[in-house]
Amino acid sequence: MKVEIVDRQALVWSGDTGHLVVPSQEGAMGILPGHTPLMALLVPGRVEVNLSEGRSLVFEVDGGFVTVDEDRAYVVVEHSDTGHTE
Repeated sequence: MKVEIVDRQALVWSGDTGHLVVPSQEGAMGILPGHTPLMALLVPGRVEVNLSEGRSLVFEVDGGFVTVDEDRAYVVVEHSDTGHTE
């Protein structure tokens, strides 16, 4: 699934993942390829992009929203750090 994370200033990260986790108002939401289209509001927290070999790229974000359509997810936030690997 193609993912783009964007804040008010620029594109923060773009790439492919098999699993994305976002901090929605209802709690952490996992998104897999082929997920039903959706739009959800986000709260401050962690966006986790699962990479190969069991590693994750983690971004601390302020509120925003996520949209999912087919195999694309767009995460739009007020502010995000540059991310770190876990």
